[in-house]
Amino acid sequence: MTDTEVLATAARAIRGSVQVALACHVNPDGDALGSMLAMHHVLRHHGIASVASFSQPFVVAPHYRELPGLDLMVPPDQFPARPDVMVTFDCGSLDRLGDLAACASEARELIVIDHHLSNDRYGTINVIDDRAAASGVVVRELVRSLGFVLDRDSAVCLYAALVCDTGRFQYESTTPAVFDLARELTEFDIPIPSLSRTLFEEHRFAYLQLLAAVLARTELVAAQRFVWTVVRQDDLARFGVTMDEVEGLIDIVRRTREAEVTAVLKEDVDGSVRVSLRSLGDVDVCLLAQSMGGGGHRFAAGFTAPGPATAVVDRIRAALP
Repeated sequence: MTDTEVLATAARAIRGSVQVALACHVNPDGDALGSMLAMHHVLRHHGIASVASFSQPFVVAPHYRELPGLDLMVPPDQFPARPDVMVTFDCGSLDRLGDLAACASEARELIVIDHHLSNDRYGTINVIDDRAAASGVVVRELVRSLGFVLDRDSAVCLYAALVCDTGRFQYESTTPAVFDLARELTEFDIPIPSLSRTLFEEHRFAYLQLLAAVLARTELVAAQRFVWTVVRQDDLARFGVTMDEVEGLIDIVRRTREAEVTAVLKEDVDGSVRVSLRSLGDVDVCLLAQSMGGGGHRFAAGFTAPGPATAVVDRIRAALP
C-alpha cells in the first residue's frame, strides 16, 4: 500500500489548489486514461476545478471510446503553462509527458501517481506504489485520502484502468485486493459486457486484415524462447489502420507457447521504433527495457529506439539469455 504520509501530503496539495492540472503519458493506454479521467471526475464532483490532457498526437484509441469524460479533456495547447498543482498518471519519466513536460517543469507542485518500479520520481510529491496492479489502484487510495467519494463515472474509469493493466485479471499482479477493488467498483452499475467488448474484443475488419499480415511475418527464435514481429508504416497505410489500433497486438503474439519473451515493434513516422515487451517471468523485461532507455514492470515493459526494426531486434536478442 502507498505510504499514508505521502498520500496525505498529496491530498493537502490538491485540496489547497485553485485549479489542478491533470496529465498522463503520450499515447495513453487504459490505465493512464482511466486513472486521469477518474481523478478528473472526482475533483469536479467535489467542487475542485481541474483540467485534463495529454500530449500530441491528441488522439484517443477507439477502444477507449466508452470511457466517460473524454469530452471533458482539453488539447495540450490549452493546458496551463505554469500549473499551480499538476498531477501526472502512469507516467514513469518527465519525457513521457511529451508536449506537457515543459508544463510539469514549471508546476509549483508536481504530484506523480504511478505504479512502475522504473519511475524516475521526478515529482515534488511522488505517490508511487510498485506493488499496485495499476495506477488506478493508487488513484483510489488518493481519493480515499482526500476524504472524497467515487461516483459512477469515476468508477467506470477506474474499472477500465484495473482490467487493462491486469489483463482482465490474468496477470500475476491480480491479488485478493484487486478483486476487492473490482467488487467495490462494480457496485456502481458498470456496463461490464459492453465495456469489455470495446476495450478488448471489438476491432474493425481492416485491423483483422493488418493482423493477418503482421502475424504472417512473426518470427520465433526457439533457442532463446523469443518471438517477435513488426508493424510497419506500410502496413498502416495499406489497410488504413492507425497506430493506436494496434496497441493490443502484443496480447495476441504473447500467446505463443514456445516463447518466454515476446516483442512487438512498431515503426513510427519519424523512423523510430516503439517496442512492447512481455515475459512469462523468467526474464525481467523491465531491466531489458531500462537498458534501452525505457521501463515498465518485470512482466510488461517497453522502450523507443532509433530504427531500423531489425537492428532493434538484434539489440534485444543480445540482451536475452
